[in-house]
Amino acid sequence: MTVAFTFPGQGSQAVGMGKGFADNFAPARAVFAEVDDALSQKLSALMFEGPEDQLTLTANAQPALMAVSLAILRVLESEAGITPAKNARFVAGHSLGEYSALAAAGSLSIADTAGLLRIRGNAMQAAVGPGVGAMAALLGLDFDAAAAVAQEAAQGEICQAANDNGGGQVVVSGSKAAVERAVELAKTKGAKRAVMLSVSAPFHCALMQPAADAMAEALSKVNINAPVVPLVGNVTAAAGSDPEAIRRNLVTQVTGTVRWRESIAYMAAQGITKFVEIGSVKVLTGLVKRIAAEAEGLSVSQPDDVANLRAQLGV
Repeated sequence: MTVAFTFPGQGSQAVGMGKGFADNFAPARAVFAEVDDALSQKLSALMFEGPEDQLTLTANAQPALMAVSLAILRVLESEAGITPAKNARFVAGHSLGEYSALAAAGSLSIADTAGLLRIRGNAMQAAVGPGVGAMAALLGLDFDAAAAVAQEAAQGEICQAANDNGGGQVVVSGSKAAVERAVELAKTKGAKRAVMLSVSAPFHCALMQPAADAMAEALSKVNINAPVVPLVGNVTAAAGSDPEAIRRNLVTQVTGTVRWRESIAYMAAQGITKFVEIGSVKVLTGLVKRIAAEAEGLSVSQPDDVANLRAQLGV
């Protein structure tokens, strides 16, 4: 098997996402209805109609992005017979996308995943007060150089590499003043660009410890099955299927680095030649070539993509 399924994270949300699938496919509508019921909220209406500022709220964006990914997957299953068990060797997801990947692989139920992501979004937002934290993208530095910049910029505060996205794109996260220092320092260390990001909280750093504690409690209350195909985890950048290890790693992930570059490189080294992104946009697809030059990035974000993927996979 030379295919892996990947699932995008926060920042991929947009008003109207998933509506084409809901309008045309009953299995997609069933997923959106299940998420709405699980959250006691008409989240699907917010996704399809907005307003954008409400959809962008972390507590809404996280379950909404999962809902779109799972709705698309159900359409792939019903219309093309494409499933993780039959057509993928691994699943992986970027940050919250790891929850989508686990739901796709049958490790978590859709209802439990929606509830966990609502808790996760609220906890991450509440962990740090407004204006206390920040994130910045450092472009043109490799991971080790960016991590060294973050360490030097910390000066007793929190500043760490949060996302290793590949292709010389590393995001740092932490205390606002420390991240601002990292931006200026990166420019002297050879970064092509270093820019502050418009985010609501400093994700994937030690400031998120209260959110990690909240997730430890929430995850202790849900059933986690072994996924039908191994998950390549954010914090390990390696394949695993043990439910208790998955539970622990989902907690660690809240404060830990998203090792996406290493995750894609690991899968490519295992023989993966096609990375299929299942979600509202193609953000991960663009990273594939930067990390694994011989591999191909495919995406399913619109109804027309279903037939295209079927042809690409020859099923």
